[in-house]
Amino acid sequence: MNQFPAKACAENMDPTDTKTHSVALSGWCLHPRSFPCQATKGWHKFAMIWAWLLALQATGAQPADPASFQSQQKRLQSYLAHRPNEGQAKNIILFIGDGMGISTLTASRILEGQQQGDSGEENSLSWESFPYSALVKVYNTNQQTPDSAGTMSAIMTGHKTKAYTFGYDQQVVRGDHNSLQAFNGPAAACETLLEQFEKAGKSTGLVTTARVTHATPAACYAHSPERNWEHDGDLKDDNPKAYQAGFKDIARQLIEFPHGNGIEVVLGGGRQAFLPNTAPDPEDPTIKGHRLDNHNLINTWLGSTGASFVFDRAGLLQVNPDRTQRLLGLFERSHMTYEVDRRKEVHPSDPSLSEMSLTALDIVRRNQEGFFLMIEGGRIDHAHHAGNAHRALVETIALSDAVRAVHSALSPTEQKETLILVTADHSHTFTIAGYPTRGNPILGLVVGNDDQGKPEKAPKKDAMGLPYTTLAYANGGGYTGPIQNRKTREIREGGQHFHLDIGDGGGPLSSHEDWKYLRTPRAPRPDLSEVDVACEDYVQEAGVALSSETHAGEDVAVFAIGPMAHLVRGVIEQNFLYHVMQFASRGSGLPQ
Repeated sequence: MNQFPAKACAENMDPTDTKTHSVALSGWCLHPRSFPCQATKGWHKFAMIWAWLLALQATGAQPADPASFQSQQKRLQSYLAHRPNEGQAKNIILFIGDGMGISTLTASRILEGQQQGDSGEENSLSWESFPYSALVKVYNTNQQTPDSAGTMSAIMTGHKTKAYTFGYDQQVVRGDHNSLQAFNGPAAACETLLEQFEKAGKSTGLVTTARVTHATPAACYAHSPERNWEHDGDLKDDNPKAYQAGFKDIARQLIEFPHGNGIEVVLGGGRQAFLPNTAPDPEDPTIKGHRLDNHNLINTWLGSTGASFVFDRAGLLQVNPDRTQRLLGLFERSHMTYEVDRRKEVHPSDPSLSEMSLTALDIVRRNQEGFFLMIEGGRIDHAHHAGNAHRALVETIALSDAVRAVHSALSPTEQKETLILVTADHSHTFTIAGYPTRGNPILGLVVGNDDQGKPEKAPKKDAMGLPYTTLAYANGGGYTGPIQNRKTREIREGGQHFHLDIGDGGGPLSSHEDWKYLRTPRAPRPDLSEVDVACEDYVQEAGVALSSETHAGEDVAVFAIGPMAHLVRGVIEQNFLYHVMQFASRGSGLPQ
C-alpha cells in the first residue's frame, strides 16, 4: 500500500481538481491515485479501503452527522420559518442533468462525500438544499420510456410530444417533414420558452457539455420532426426529400434564429455541424466540417454586431463579458471531453461546466430586462449509455459544482428575482444494491456487516461464490454471459468484458453481428476479486445484453428555488415545469 504524508499528498493532487480525493489518518494519507487503474490486480484497492475502515474504528473518529436527531430538529424549525417567494421571476435558470435519475443522484452524492473523506451517505449535492422539490413523470406521448428530445420539448413548450421530436405537438410523425403544418401536414409548431424570452427583449443563453445541436439544447430553440438532423448532411442521408424541400437543419436554425435579436450565448461542443466539408477544424486542420451546403455558420454568427467565437478554454477565459454582446463557443468537433478525462490534462483544452456557466451568466445578466439560461450536464447520459458509472457520477458532481457556482454568483437581489430549477429529462437502468456497510466505496465491491452489525473483513459473495459491485445496470454493454456465433454455432464464454470505449451513447460490445446472445442459463459471472472495479474505465455488469444501455421510465426529481418555486410539489407531469416557469415570469413581457 502506498502512503504519503498528508502534505505531500496535497502536493500530488491534480491542481484542476477542486475535490479532496484522500483520507488523512494520523498524518498519513491513503491516496487512490497512488494505485494503477487497470482491470486486474485490484485487490490492493480493497485493502486500502479496509485499512481506512479499521483505522476509523480504532481511532473512534465519528464524522459529523447531518442526519442526527438534533439536526432534524433544526431543519424542522427552518421549514417552519420559511415563507415562499411569490414575486415575479425576472430571470430563469434551468439546469438539466441529462439521464440524471434518482439512483444517479444518490450514488453521486455518496461519491462526492467519499472524495472529501467522509462516509458519503450524509453528503448533499448543491441543489438538495433548495426548499422545494417534486417527482416528475417523464413518458413521451408514444413511449413509456422516453428519449431526450420529447422530454425536453415538454419542458420548453408545455406540450408533451413524441419521442425523438421537438418543437411540435404530438401529431408530428418522426422523420416526416410532410407531417408539419409548414408542409401541409397536421402537426403545429409549439413556441418555446426561450423564444418567448427573446421576443420579450430579454437575453438568452445555452450551455452544454454535449453538442449544442444535440436533443436537449436543440429543443430550446429549434423545431424538428427528427432530433438527428443536426446538420444538412444528416438531413440528406436520413430524408433526401426533406433536404430537397428546404427543411432547415438544427445548426442552421440556431444560427438563423429569427426571434428577438438572437440567442446571446451558446457554449458547448459540436463544431462539425457548423463548418462546411471544405473548411479545416480550428484545432486540427487535417479534419474538415460536415456541412454539404458550403455555408460556414461560424462566420455567419460573427457577421452580427458584437459577436465573438472561441474554440478552447484559453479563449473562453479571455472573454470580457462587459464587451461581448454575443458569444459562440464550440470546444469540440462533437461532444465535449468527460470531466474525468479533462482533469487529467495539465492545460485542459475544454473549459469546465462551471467556467462556461459563469461566463454565460455574466453576459446574459447585463440585460436589465432579465434572462433565460439553460445549463446541461449532457454527458451524464452518455456515460450511462456506455455502462460506465464512474464517469456518469463525476459528470453529475460537475453539474452540482456548476449549480453551486451560479447560485453563489447571483447577488441577493438577483437571487430573489431568479427562479432556478434543477431536473433531469429521464433516468437510466442504473441500480444501487446489495447490503454494503456504511461508508463502503460506492464504486467498489459490496462489503457487508456481520451479525453484530460491524463491517466484515471481505467482500460479500453471490450464490456462485463470487464478489459483486454495489452499482450495476439492468441492461447494456456490461453483460458477461455466453454468446453464440450465428454461423458456426461456436459458444463463447462471457466474463472478459470489463472496459468499453466511451463514445456517443455507448460503444460496441466485443461481439459483432455474427454473434448472438444465448437463451441459456448464464455462464458464471467473472471473478472480480482482482479487478479494479473503481477504475474510471470499468464497465459495471448488466443483466440484459445490449450494445448501449437504455433510458429508464421511472419518475425523476426536480428541485426549485426562487420566485414561485413553491409551485413545484407533489408528483407532476413533465410539461408542468414549462407552465411554472412561464407563470413565474408573468408581467415581464411574456404572453400570459
